[in-house]
Amino acid sequence: MGTILLEGMEFFAFHGCFKEEQIIGTKFIVDLKIKTDTTISEASDHLRDTVDYVGLYQCVKKEMDEKSHLLEHVAKRILTAVHKDFPAIDSIKLKIAKINPPIGGKMQQVSFKTQWKK
Repeated sequence: MGTILLEGMEFFAFHGCFKEEQIIGTKFIVDLKIKTDTTISEASDHLRDTVDYVGLYQCVKKEMDEKSHLLEHVAKRILTAVHKDFPAIDSIKLKIAKINPPIGGKMQQVSFKTQWKK
């Protein structure tokens, strides 16, 4: 069993409940951690025998490009898409952080974490 991590993926997206957030957008940071059987790829050294992290990134990017009101909704879409596109994955952990959320005070970020397991 191995772990593949895509850490600190940056996206400019238009998620939020306020109309302004869906118009002007903001920066998001996404961390994705997947577990999968890497026994074959460890021996073969072939990309076809593992989960391609470029494909994982593209899957996350596609869902981040679609507007949502809630981080929870975006996260569910990402989990569903990753699980569908990469059935060899045994578990997924995901964190989405909205940088400088419009809460009326100083805050670095607000985050949502979720996970899925076979």
